[in-house]
Amino acid sequence: MSDRYPTSTPEEREEAVEAASLAVQRGELVVLPTDTVYGVGADAFDPVAVRELLSAKGRGRDMPPPVLVSAVTTLDALASRVPEYARALVEEFWPGPLTVVCHQQTSLQWDLGDTRGTVAVRMPDHEVALEVLERTGPLAVSSANRTGMPAAVDADQAEEMLGDAVAVLVDAGPAPGGEASTIVDCTGDRGRILRRGALSLERLNEVLEPLDAAIVDEG
Repeated sequence: MSDRYPTSTPEEREEAVEAASLAVQRGELVVLPTDTVYGVGADAFDPVAVRELLSAKGRGRDMPPPVLVSAVTTLDALASRVPEYARALVEEFWPGPLTVVCHQQTSLQWDLGDTRGTVAVRMPDHEVALEVLERTGPLAVSSANRTGMPAAVDADQAEEMLGDAVAVLVDAGPAPGGEASTIVDCTGDRGRILRRGALSLERLNEVLEPLDAAIVDEG
């Protein structure tokens, strides 16, 4: 069973962030809050930990996890050939519930699964998550649930589904968003929605239309 850390005081929060950071460095899995739903995370550059993350969720290599980062500038360290329309979306919606899929940097020594040379990146709008990410660097993070189950929106739900698989569970109360991020494929000439989520097509296109890069709704 995982160690659970509350975050209701500055002292508790520091202890929780430190415990999560150390667990990640040891190659263990952690549950952390985000602005959308709770996530289960592992060091993105630790292939064994990433495999354990996929296993804990009941996923195969064909469903690689996205990577959470603590700064917009990290996108260029992980992704290459980032189109201007993707940068416009990131500038408008990060930190926030937008995941962008880009070509990954070929120099990266990692194994997130069968990514076909891409990486999905997001900067969450949650102070506790960002504090953890600032200490750990990029984390492979997927929603804290078993595949096929609803995403956990509080620590109790995450513990129920994944408590046996994770070392540390950071409890920051109910996730404020409760809805998963919108995923946009940014590997082509214009974006394509891969998963509908907290950001609507209309909101995305408010940014993209002036660039003549509006996303066509494919139903």
